[in-house]
Amino acid sequence: MWRGASAAMAERSHSSFIMRLCYTVAVWVTFIHCSSGIPWTQEKLHHQSLTLTQDEIRTAVSHTDLEQMWQRDLRPLLVTRYPGSAGSQAVQEHIKTTLGSLGAGWEVTEDKFLSETPYGVLPFNNLIATLNPSAKRRLVLACHYDSKYYPPEWHGREFQGATDSAVPCAMMLELARALDEELKAQKSSSPNLTLQLLFFDGEEALFQWSDTDSLYGSRHLAQKMEATPHPAGATGTNQLHGIDLFMLLDLIGGPSPRFGNQFPSTTHWLSRLQNTEKRLHSMNQLVNHPNSVEYFWPDRPVGRILDDHIPFLNRGVRILHLIPSPFPSVWHLFDDNEQNLDRSSIQNLNKILQIFVLEYLNVRPAPPANPQNAP
Repeated sequence: MWRGASAAMAERSHSSFIMRLCYTVAVWVTFIHCSSGIPWTQEKLHHQSLTLTQDEIRTAVSHTDLEQMWQRDLRPLLVTRYPGSAGSQAVQEHIKTTLGSLGAGWEVTEDKFLSETPYGVLPFNNLIATLNPSAKRRLVLACHYDSKYYPPEWHGREFQGATDSAVPCAMMLELARALDEELKAQKSSSPNLTLQLLFFDGEEALFQWSDTDSLYGSRHLAQKMEATPHPAGATGTNQLHGIDLFMLLDLIGGPSPRFGNQFPSTTHWLSRLQNTEKRLHSMNQLVNHPNSVEYFWPDRPVGRILDDHIPFLNRGVRILHLIPSPFPSVWHLFDDNEQNLDRSSIQNLNKILQIFVLEYLNVRPAPPANPQNAP
């Protein structure tokens, strides 16, 4: 009797185990099915960045070089470059040549168009650099490369527009160069997520800011991307759906910038930049950055600012606007030049931005060569 009862209990226990196992399998199958059933356009809402180790961070930031960036990329941009000018053409060629020389294999396309302005019809040209055009999702970094136009009576002086926005453009070029090996590897390791760099023309008003005299390039490109199916040949989705996060850089280069929070939907990513700054600070990787200095303020609301993100924001794209508040004291003055730039903040922001991009793209830095293995 005891033996028979034990056998019955064992059989019931075995049946119970099988039922629990089947239930667990069913739950996991349902979870996997639901997870894979998320439309790709919604994957951005669930995106998780990796977190680099301290050794990986040290390796990554060792790839960037402020002095080389200053000579290679910043100084060629410090010229008068309003739309249609010779300086604008030179800057365009510099951006295209720089990205074309890198090993990651950027696809650089141009968005050329004519637009009516207070000074007649002028040519404009946006530059779009995409690391992997076949990827559905893109992390976008953007800036404007044009400089503010001053009428002929001011031509005795050259407006450099250093913070507005030569430095952001140079930072983006330096990021592409410093992370060249990592970005090359990322193309194959994460085929559905990529990096895109946008260089806008015509952000500045040519006469007086208005809905029609400003944001020429971003207005044109946002409309064009909205009308362009993505992926190629798709129906119902366009290139704007492919933007995970639109990070606009502007007015960068002054001392101790403070970036506040304009958009609750991207507070998480501004907080991550804040965390990256704190991590680099604790590792002594930031220069002239005492405990009292903090660049990113996710808890500090900032009012509406009109900039190149607006045409994308109005079409539902998630925005992270990296513009200091208050603006640099040299904003729209001829003192917005190389002499008034703060090298420390630029170097620190280069490092912070590069770590943020690596972690967002889920790519680890290329390890340094081992001299012991060298012939």
